[in-house]
Amino acid sequence: MRIYLKENVWDAALNRIRYLYDEFPKVICQFSGGKDSTVCLHLCLKVAKEKNRLPLTVFFIDQEAEWDATIDYVREVMAMPDVDPVWLQMPIRISNTTSPTERWLWCWEEGAKWLREKEPNSIKENVYGTVTFREVFAAYARYHYPHTPVAMIGGVRVEESPARAIGLTHFATYKHITWGVGASRKLKHFGFYPLYDWTYMDIWKAIHDNHWSYCKMYDYYYMYGIPVQHMRVSNVHHETAVRSLYFMQEIEPDNWNRLTQRLKGVNTAKHGQNDLFAAPRTPPAMFKDWKEYANYLLENLISEPEIKEIFQREFKAFESRYNYGNDLVLRDMYRQLAAAVIADDYHMTKIKSWQTRADTAQWRKWKTTGVRHNNFSNKYIDYELSKGNQGSVQQQHGQDQISEHAEESDL
Repeated sequence: MRIYLKENVWDAALNRIRYLYDEFPKVICQFSGGKDSTVCLHLCLKVAKEKNRLPLTVFFIDQEAEWDATIDYVREVMAMPDVDPVWLQMPIRISNTTSPTERWLWCWEEGAKWLREKEPNSIKENVYGTVTFREVFAAYARYHYPHTPVAMIGGVRVEESPARAIGLTHFATYKHITWGVGASRKLKHFGFYPLYDWTYMDIWKAIHDNHWSYCKMYDYYYMYGIPVQHMRVSNVHHETAVRSLYFMQEIEPDNWNRLTQRLKGVNTAKHGQNDLFAAPRTPPAMFKDWKEYANYLLENLISEPEIKEIFQREFKAFESRYNYGNDLVLRDMYRQLAAAVIADDYHMTKIKSWQTRADTAQWRKWKTTGVRHNNFSNKYIDYELSKGNQGSVQQQHGQDQISEHAEESDL
């Protein structure tokens, strides 16, 4: 539920950033080239100028397999006179969703034929003790500012997922602030998201009203008819961005040719499209239900022991968490687990989104506490009450009782 205040999101975000500048001696703007980080960049520049704290440190992790349009825009930003550029082009490991045999892109690894040459002023040596993308942000601050409190400001918004909405509104990260994460409380290093309550319409209004430059990939996406929620301008082979490969050959043919030589599975992903990365609407005819199908996929589709162990651990965790006898819940859960294996989503991004949806979260709350917070329709609770906890959901092929089109984008 949204609570609307008299203060608009523009003024609220500026006031949040002003507060962070007053609290932290070092402020870093995390930048990806996307629309949200574009707004963050300009709001941080505005406040930094007010506080006489220019230049602004702008931090970009280059994942090598990026759109050329994104890199062109990042170069433009890093050349701004009020920006202190931190461009990382160092060996790290990035998940490759397109291939079961080449699971990682070791971007910028020595001896490889890179997609493009490194920038003259980039950081090229990995001295941060991690090769994992998500850990680099905190590792960079820890290495360079071990004795200085640091605020790293990014463009995460709760509109993009239920998990983000919960994470950025329910728990205090720093003093009264919920819209952040604790990178290292001991070192007083934090990540903050002052745009957390903005909508995508707010983002584009700010960009156009202020005549700010932005990544031109968004124009190409719009001309190509790509839905707003699928417009990703960063890493092109991640599980949340793989749809980009379906039309990359048309938009950036030279970049496409380099990418197919650099990374296995890319061309197959383009031609297979959703058939490769989405679970079917019903289990194949030789399986009695989604559970049997999901476990078959886990046993036979994942060959790397380390990754299979991760999937097995996650399967057990979800089975334990939702083992309350509601067959409708279990069917949806196993369908999501099957989709995770098919998409090689060992981070469980899709099923974690499912578990934070209103129906799922409210049903689990009801089962664990007996409390139902409202009388709105909930398919899982309504199903269980209608069956008196005795009924079961028939796994009839082609007769799925759940509306599939509402979930298709998440699979």
